[in-house]
Amino acid sequence: MSGENDLIKLYSGRILALAAEIPHLDRLDTPDATVKKRAPLCGSTVTVDVTLRDGRISEFGQDVKACALGQASASVVGNAVIGATRAQVETAREQLTAMLKKDGPAPDAPFDGLEVLMPARDYKNRHASILLALDATAEAMEQAEQANCA
Repeated sequence: MSGENDLIKLYSGRILALAAEIPHLDRLDTPDATVKKRAPLCGSTVTVDVTLRDGRISEFGQDVKACALGQASASVVGNAVIGATRAQVETAREQLTAMLKKDGPAPDAPFDGLEVLMPARDYKNRHASILLALDATAEAMEQAEQANCA
């Protein structure tokens, strides 16, 4: 019964509220890059569209088909990503990975809202879904930068 109670605590009201209000769910008509990422263990997917201006995300769209934890992560990322640089997104991804896998602190602002996912540390099978939004965003930014330089 303890395991079930822990899982109920994991899906807190705050996580469920974030999952219910994911921003930027409209896909972009003409993005600089689009990346789709999938978590093989659970099948969650996140597709991200980005448009860059002066090395920062100026437009962002996402399609999120994930568990509540992956949705909450995508919600926080969507709320923080406009104006972010690739370095900020990659740093947030590294910090989120460390938070989940090495008991590190929450990511720095503007992605500090990801701290809500700290209780998921003990659920390794959920980590890939939680990382999808940042993984897809970082890769899309890299592709957009390469396309803009070509």
